[in-house]
Amino acid sequence: MTRYHHPLAPTPLRVGLLAALLAAPVAAKPPVYATPAETAFVDALMAKMTVEEKLGQLNQPPGVGNNTGPAAMAGNEDQIRRGEIGSYLGTQGAALTCRLQKIAVEESRLGIPLLFGYDVIHGHRTVFPVPLAESSSFDPEEVQHAARVAAVEAAAHGIHWTYAPMVDIARDPRWGRIVEGAGEDPYLGSVLAAARVRGFQGEDLRKPDAVLATAKHFVAYGAAEAGRDYNVADISERTLHEVYLPPFKAAIDAGAQSIMASFNEIAGVPMHAHRPLIQDLLRKEWGWDGLLVSDYTGVMELMPHGVAADREQAGALGLRAGVDVDMVSQIYVKDLPAAVKAGRVPMAEVDASVRRVLNAKYRLGLFDDPYRSCTPDGARERALTLTPEHRAAARRMAQKSMVLLENEGDVLPLSKSVRTLAVIGPLADHRRAMLGNWAVAGREEDAITPLEGLKAALGDKTRLIVAKGADIDSQDTTGFADAVAAAKQADAVVMFLGEHPDMSAEANNRTSLDLPGVQEQLALAVAATGKPVALVLLNGRPLSIGRLKGKVPAILEAWFPGVEGGPAIADVLFGDVNPSAKLPVTFPHNVGQVPIYYAHKNTGRPPSEQEKYTSKYLDVPWTPLYAFGHGLSYTTFRYDAPVVSKKTLVASALQQQVSVRVTNTGKRAGEEVVQLYVRDDVASVTRPVRQLRGFQRVALQPGESKVVTFTLGFDDLAMLDDRMQRVVEPGTFTVFVGGSSDRTREIGFEVADR
Repeated sequence: MTRYHHPLAPTPLRVGLLAALLAAPVAAKPPVYATPAETAFVDALMAKMTVEEKLGQLNQPPGVGNNTGPAAMAGNEDQIRRGEIGSYLGTQGAALTCRLQKIAVEESRLGIPLLFGYDVIHGHRTVFPVPLAESSSFDPEEVQHAARVAAVEAAAHGIHWTYAPMVDIARDPRWGRIVEGAGEDPYLGSVLAAARVRGFQGEDLRKPDAVLATAKHFVAYGAAEAGRDYNVADISERTLHEVYLPPFKAAIDAGAQSIMASFNEIAGVPMHAHRPLIQDLLRKEWGWDGLLVSDYTGVMELMPHGVAADREQAGALGLRAGVDVDMVSQIYVKDLPAAVKAGRVPMAEVDASVRRVLNAKYRLGLFDDPYRSCTPDGARERALTLTPEHRAAARRMAQKSMVLLENEGDVLPLSKSVRTLAVIGPLADHRRAMLGNWAVAGREEDAITPLEGLKAALGDKTRLIVAKGADIDSQDTTGFADAVAAAKQADAVVMFLGEHPDMSAEANNRTSLDLPGVQEQLALAVAATGKPVALVLLNGRPLSIGRLKGKVPAILEAWFPGVEGGPAIADVLFGDVNPSAKLPVTFPHNVGQVPIYYAHKNTGRPPSEQEKYTSKYLDVPWTPLYAFGHGLSYTTFRYDAPVVSKKTLVASALQQQVSVRVTNTGKRAGEEVVQLYVRDDVASVTRPVRQLRGFQRVALQPGESKVVTFTLGFDDLAMLDDRMQRVVEPGTFTVFVGGSSDRTREIGFEVADR
């Protein structure tokens, strides 16, 4: 397709000006503000637009290929010609997007290009581990690279805009969408939010391999009551600012061009009508000038929320709050033109949103080259899909995402010379479970299962005895006998248990965190044979597997590991890769402990085993089954006592260095994620018992030692005081350094007031 240049598109000089702005160092992009060239271009275009065309730019219908949400009428080609569609949801594929783009550019009155948005959550065709799994890597560079691969593939398929990363903090594993985020911690969530934004958007939005990143869901969606999707989030202002907002701020500071509103309400105000948080906080206080999109029918849902009586009122509330794009419900384009013309909806509000939509298209370079993914016969699309390099990246990410929870008796790694291996469980050859949920463009035939990975790793010398044992979620135990018989014949056993991928996703919430069906009984029956058993979990949330602890000697959390999950699992099981991942979320003993997270606060009666009237349970420990940051290795690490550069800091020079020597005391090379936590010991408001403030990966050979140094500054020591001002108060601080949140060594220092 021939290259197109919009009549009002920037000259090469203007392109250079915008490119210079967007080519700032990827690691620290500030919020993007419109350049004079961008403003002049958008002003000129808006001056030519009718009310209907302006509202059309705010309209995003579902397109061909959309598979989310309730059924809705797809926008047709005549709507494109009339300028009634600004973007599409769920349409991808170079041939289709280029055909629709050609209609918009060459057959509509103003020739404004379309934006194509898609759910590229953890890879496109090359599906990576689910985001919760990627977060277990504690490796921002690897996470950024995974997003970069996803962007390259998605852009080649005609996509301009991804609805990722999900940066919701989630402390309730009943919530199905915990699988899409980074877990429970605002610091880890912020670091990985920024990494994903940088990966998706690249160094220059105008390049054909860049896509707009969308930080979602704004805000506190992960705090849904009872873990029920779409539910109320009843949280304090302090919790909002300390826990749920930081990852959004990090995404914006990394240059995120889009944010999606969340389905929940906060303190009686649905987020799609929340002007104080969107217009006042996001836009005015934080200075963000990007594009805010509704979630699926989120504007329309202001009616069942009970704050809008009809579609026009819902649209007016959404637009006034600063929701720029109406996804699916088509309220803006169908119900607001008459209201705008009658003065019931101010034109200034419409113009502000239209400007942000056009800014996004300008920054992507679509006015200069709307056909950036269009090549003869789809050559670009084919050349950049499921490449060997992309699959290798997915395998590496999966390797770094697997958490070794237990390894009693050093059952793992298994020897490749094992003569007979029993492979048991309903997920051993479950292709869909490799992809997990929200793998919208993923194809099952692209995935390699654990059974296939084991066969490839072992070859013909090892006899494999395969037994399903049970289905994922049935109560049928008739397969137990075959599974036990297989285990008895084998030298070692590998079990693959967990959830169906549809159990961890949007609208898929659970009241139990146990292994579904009879899988727990199956695991206990097989373990009772006395054979060396390694259990591999495939799931999208923390599971309450406490009854297996001490019975099943080795447990590997593999999550839903992506298209290369099978080979990556084999790599770890046989020791070609030494596991190094850590839990980004706490595992409870049972669902009754929820919510449970490491950065809790003490009460006036902290838990004590000696005292009855303290904050604990009768039937299980108050501590978790596996703590945040937990993860074993095939080697062992020793931490020396940490040291600080200064015992006393003054308010005018709040910089502290914390160093710790880490030694590999085992017989294998390995990587350790060294974690640093901070506690403000006495403050004007209560503080968490500890908060993550740094982590580093360190690779060590057997017997090797390295000194790991962290630098703490104002942001690491600061808190919101009783007036919600960000301050560092004088007093003592404790620093904890170690391999998990509950296994650390500590040192203290003081901050003086002068």
